[in-house]
Amino acid sequence: MDTQETELMLQGYGLTTAQLYYRMPDYQRVLNTYLWQEYDLAPDYPKLFGFIEFWQKEIDGPLHSVQFTHRKLIAPGEWRNVTGEFRLH
Repeated sequence: MDTQETELMLQGYGLTTAQLYYRMPDYQRVLNTYLWQEYDLAPDYPKLFGFIEFWQKEIDGPLHSVQFTHRKLIAPGEWRNVTGEFRLH
C-alpha cells in the first residue's frame, strides 16, 4: 500500500468502487460497463460525482445507471505505532 493511500485513509477516506452502465454511441440498445475505483469521502462523494459529471460532458456514451459501494479500510482510531518487532527463524 502506498503511503499516500494510508494518509488518505487516516483522514477518513474510503475506497469507493463504482460500476457505470452506459449505452454504446452507435448501438443504443447495447449496454456496456466501466469500473471506476478511487479513494473518496462519504457521504458527499466529491470524486465520484465529479467523475460522473465529467462522463456526462465529455464521453459520447450516455449513462444508463451507476452502482457503487464504499468501504473504509482503516479508521484513525485503529492505527497504532509499532515500537518493536520480534523475528522467529
